[in-house]
Amino acid sequence: MTPLFDPLRPPATLVVFRALQLGDMLCAVPALRALRRAFPHTRIVLVGLPNAHEFVDRFHAYVDELIEFPGIPAFPEQQPRPDDLPAFYRRVRALHADVALQLHGSGTQSNPIVAQLGAGRWGGFVADPTAQMPGCRMLWPDDLPEPRRYLALLRYLGLQADDDALEFPVSQTDQRDAEALMRKHALDPAKLILMHVGARLPSRRWPLERYAALAGELSRQGWQVALTGMHSEMPLVQSLQDQAGVPLTNLCGQTNLGSLAALLTMCRLLVCNDTGVSHVAAGVGAMSVVIACGSDQRRWAPIDSARHVVLAADMACRPCAFEECPIGHPCALAVTVPDVLGQVQHQLKGAVQ
Repeated sequence: MTPLFDPLRPPATLVVFRALQLGDMLCAVPALRALRRAFPHTRIVLVGLPNAHEFVDRFHAYVDELIEFPGIPAFPEQQPRPDDLPAFYRRVRALHADVALQLHGSGTQSNPIVAQLGAGRWGGFVADPTAQMPGCRMLWPDDLPEPRRYLALLRYLGLQADDDALEFPVSQTDQRDAEALMRKHALDPAKLILMHVGARLPSRRWPLERYAALAGELSRQGWQVALTGMHSEMPLVQSLQDQAGVPLTNLCGQTNLGSLAALLTMCRLLVCNDTGVSHVAAGVGAMSVVIACGSDQRRWAPIDSARHVVLAADMACRPCAFEECPIGHPCALAVTVPDVLGQVQHQLKGAVQ
């Protein structure tokens, strides 16, 4: 096997393929950081989703630019644009990259894409060790948390990659915007619990009526509960408000990614589903209680299990690829309000400072 990296000649241009959503991208930050430390002068180009521009702007210390991937039917993250694929390949091949890295997944669908990017050498994971495809490939490690998978790959390829901490840079503008929201809604950081009830897939959401019961109980105990989410999640959040029967602060649609991250640095606790905001919380060091419905919690749970408690019911059917559960959502129903309330109270006692 030809080594992927020449220790005497760092790559001039390195392409990273990872066309995934925000939370998944944040889990790759430790690997991107390790690449930048190894190659401080290399041009690092991310091939990612069209919505990854903000990610690249925020992590400009590690990634120099984004090339949008048009998608393929096998990848559910976006509506594929097959007519745009030829122009995409021409643009990436024009980079004449020395190395391409597949940091997207096990490689079943993504390795053929990376093999066509025109790089001098490429590497990544492979699900089938007998697959006949050139490149530096490591067998997909099914038992590692997501950030550690890609660090393991970089070590396999000969790089130093041990720092698995997530991060999320918060700017002064982010901080000012969050402080303005705190003043506007008279929120007290010492009493503030953020609750994020949305998730892209309904199968990943804990039942709304249980969130409402939890929010009501926390409010009655004297905590300020503020609901966060995107504009598109407003009906979900308003329904929770209607069910809770107590005053809750609705911040839905009032934050962008940066101001939400800044709010997380100010609050006592985040309660959320297993979705991107949980990785933002891990990146800024906020404490959280995460309710994981349907997802592979071994892969996606935050690594620091003291600061980030994950509640997940073991079910034979998980991890689940359904948008909506076809069998009544037993993994969500198995997590009760008292289960979550108990973990919330434990975290609020400041077990980890």
